[in-house]
Amino acid sequence: MIRLCLTLLSLLSLMACSRLENVGRAPAFIPPEGGAEQAAMVTPGLPVSITPEQATDGASLWTRNRGSLLGDRRAAVRGDILTVVIEIDDKAEISNATNRSRSGNESMGVPQLLGIPQRIAEGLPAGATVDPLIQTNSSSASAGSGTVSRNEKLELRVAATVVEVLPNGVLALQGSQEVRVNFELRELLVSGYVRPEDISRQNEITYDKIASARISYGGRGQISDVQQPRIGQQIADVILPF
Repeated sequence: MIRLCLTLLSLLSLMACSRLENVGRAPAFIPPEGGAEQAAMVTPGLPVSITPEQATDGASLWTRNRGSLLGDRRAAVRGDILTVVIEIDDKAEISNATNRSRSGNESMGVPQLLGIPQRIAEGLPAGATVDPLIQTNSSSASAGSGTVSRNEKLELRVAATVVEVLPNGVLALQGSQEVRVNFELRELLVSGYVRPEDISRQNEITYDKIASARISYGGRGQISDVQQPRIGQQIADVILPF
């Protein structure tokens, strides 16, 4: 038991030290993966190597080359950038109601059976009778109702990078955006899979056309930290059975 307490105290001390390091400091940005290599890779329209055919096509304004006047500048290969438009305005209302009732009445009597009922009645108090001999009544009722109401609204735009082209031509995209105001950092993350034909001529795609979409919108900093319960309280909520 003593070892367990010491272990918990050590863990709490380490967590406290990690928090103390951020005192008086703004939350740091997450560095982009790959650094300068990724920055060069995600430059839109920059091919890895130029072939003689591509060099010839670039000399005309009427070719289908991406750099020409009529070229298709939509994201198509790994490293290209496109804009994800997130406009979520969902509203759901569900209401259920149920009513149920049941009643039953059973009665059984033996007015004549070789005089046996009359003989039994002679020994009963005045006014008592054996007819009906058995009588039952039963009734039950139940009612239930439930209502669910939800309303969500979110309007955002974020640039995402094509990180992979699947064998069937589907593009895997991933994007992130961080905005820091004073000591609070707002984070927006998006990832998923899109079809090239769903990308508009403005090189944009709406969130409802992203398969396996993962959209995260949150923040970290002093305000977000204050809104969270303390570490000790979170541990107590998990351990205490009441």
